[in-house]
Amino acid sequence: MKSLLIEKALTADVREVAVPEPGEGQVRLRVEYVGICGSDLHYYYEGANGAFVVREPLVPGHELSGRVDLDPSGALAEGTPVTVHPARFGTPREGIENAPHLWPGGSYLGSASTWPHTQGAASEYLIVEADMVRVLPEGLPVRRAVLAEPLAVALHALSKAGDVAGREVLVTGSGPIGLMAVAAAVAAGARVTATDVLAGPLERATALGAAATIDVSTEAVEPNSFAVVLECSGVPVSISTALKAVRPGGTVVQVGMLPDDPRPVNLAPFISKEVRYLGAFRFLDEIDRAVELLASTPGIESALTHEFAVTDAEEAFATARDSQRSGKVVFAL
Repeated sequence: MKSLLIEKALTADVREVAVPEPGEGQVRLRVEYVGICGSDLHYYYEGANGAFVVREPLVPGHELSGRVDLDPSGALAEGTPVTVHPARFGTPREGIENAPHLWPGGSYLGSASTWPHTQGAASEYLIVEADMVRVLPEGLPVRRAVLAEPLAVALHALSKAGDVAGREVLVTGSGPIGLMAVAAAVAAGARVTATDVLAGPLERATALGAAATIDVSTEAVEPNSFAVVLECSGVPVSISTALKAVRPGGTVVQVGMLPDDPRPVNLAPFISKEVRYLGAFRFLDEIDRAVELLASTPGIESALTHEFAVTDAEEAFATARDSQRSGKVVFAL
């Protein structure tokens, strides 16, 4: 089978490797689509995602959809369309018993955070535990289902804010995760405003239901205007904007990942307005709701803008890096 492997910064090759065999409690999938995430871009362009350095060839990809190829238990028929929860949870800890996505010692598909690395989905075939598999409902195309993982991230973040029906919600940063946040908030009944510094992402946010958009390179966000802010850019200046834009007593949820080092942020509004500022990391079980939402909301598929073969990885990564031109970029296997 063909697998895409990142060996180091700016070096990714497609290799022929043996088709893996499932063990007890496992399922082999025939992968059809793999989304390119920001972490995949870091691995390709920098050879590391934060502190997680590529030390052996790494197959990227934790956003995927495909079909069952082999289930030794017989529970899932060959050809069943599926997506995957990409986490294997770690060891429970007191105080976070109900948050396994925060337990230490877990792993995530396509990550160099473990040794050996946890290989990802950018291969023709993938072995996962049976409890990681999510069967697609009738009518949900396999292509659209590749958005289940990033949509689950957005839904988890939205859950931190509580009920947003009828409320003003600001999404800062309209990249792929921001677009999923727009879709999730719109589906929850919010009136959504989206920001970015480029026209392309703002156009895609409008297509997904944003009632208003703001190009923050030329226009300021109105202070004290939003009950909830979903900060999806991971840029420190946007955190300052979020804290300024949120209403007194409002909620800011930090969705975008930040560099693991000190960065300047204006926290004065956080204090004076008694803002709830919450982190959101991956998700627990929101992928199930994501699958339901994708099935009932076909327009979310408009976030998918480009498809590439794994043999065109260099062009695919470059396209995914160009947020003016692209929304979600996927490998089609």
